[in-house]
Amino acid sequence: MNWVEVIVIAIVEGLTEFLPVSSTGHMILTEKLLGLESTEVSRLFIVNIQFGAILSVVVLYWRRFFQRLDFYYKLFVAFLPAALFGFLLGNWLDSLLSSALVVAIALLVGGVFLIFVDRVFQQTADDQQVTYRKALIIGLFQCLAMIPGVSRSAATIVGGMSQKLNRTVAAEFSFFLAVPTMFAASAYKLIKNYEIMNPDNLALLLVGNAVAFLVAMGAIKFFISYLTRHGFRLFGYYRIIVGTMILILLASS
Repeated sequence: MNWVEVIVIAIVEGLTEFLPVSSTGHMILTEKLLGLESTEVSRLFIVNIQFGAILSVVVLYWRRFFQRLDFYYKLFVAFLPAALFGFLLGNWLDSLLSSALVVAIALLVGGVFLIFVDRVFQQTADDQQVTYRKALIIGLFQCLAMIPGVSRSAATIVGGMSQKLNRTVAAEFSFFLAVPTMFAASAYKLIKNYEIMNPDNLALLLVGNAVAFLVAMGAIKFFISYLTRHGFRLFGYYRIIVGTMILILLASS
């Protein structure tokens, strides 16, 4: 990977991390469009660069992120399912990071679901409190996003909405949950692949994370504003279009 490719992929990550369109899926597709081969370094980059985008949550929501201990306990409960399944299925999940077909199918299926999700989970007058039970269920939904093409933000927001949280509260908890989840995933990936790290690869990771962080700052504000007013339907149509195009390209090649 050269510097231009790193910056392009980082911009894609920053734009899509908090949108319900799958940032991992879009980075894999961008990698294919750039003609890059899937290697240990590129797979490490795709996982690790997401932490840069996630850090934008801490900066934008720093007053709300630093709360009483009860808030962190709930985040930990929500984080546990992904930590468990990620540890048990790590090698299998890693193999999916090179499959454009898996991304296309996940985009299509998720797109159809997002078109109807606002009807399925109507807004309610609940107290909007995230309990430990709700946190665990949201964490179980997050495990779906281990499959490339299944959006982590969409899975966790829908998980929150299934527990009668409104879209805004569900989205904010989804953002907060991303911090420990992506920190753990990034750290685990780095430790597991420490032997391939050299000064050049480290520089690529640092620059990629910095670019993703800056781009994600704007994407978060847009998404919260749009989601509150309009819901998921547009993102569902987008996923279907992109997934269909990928399948056509795969079939024609």
